[in-house]
Amino acid sequence: MNSVTRDMQILLVRELQAFAREVEMFPDDASVWRMLPGVTNSAGTLALHVCGNLQHYVGHVLGGTNYVRHRELEFSQRAGTRAELVRAMHETVAVVEHVLPRVSEEMLSRDYPEQVGGCTINTRLFLSHLSVHLAYHLGQAGYVRRVVTGDSRSSGAIALKSLTVDPEAGRPSPG
Repeated sequence: MNSVTRDMQILLVRELQAFAREVEMFPDDASVWRMLPGVTNSAGTLALHVCGNLQHYVGHVLGGTNYVRHRELEFSQRAGTRAELVRAMHETVAVVEHVLPRVSEEMLSRDYPEQVGGCTINTRLFLSHLSVHLAYHLGQAGYVRRVVTGDSRSSGAIALKSLTVDPEAGRPSPG
């Protein structure tokens, strides 16, 4: 695996694992879907969206998986369990860990295989964008959780330890 895809994998996995922890910190299934005045998405909606986004752009487009994205459903679904959302996060981690090691330096230097938002963009830059997009929505979900629950605890989303690689496992250390 080249250094860019290794680094993207570490970041994406870290953020997805932190997102799963955010979801688990909600006290019940209903609260993860609670909408706030002035905020257009619940934490559940954000969780579905980031999973659909990565399953499509990393899994389907780069990895050739059979995933079919239903973007409208990501934003319209208003029910489900925290366990289902966490499972979706873990499934997305598995896709990222399966696909990114197979992305070559040559693939990174080319345009991403599909136009995104009407734009042609370099694959390396688009992977960076996906990481930033995920982190942006993770931060939103963290604030939504704090306001909905009144719980100011951190999920440890950006723990630096999680950027180190466990030499025995060959993957990021747990955050």
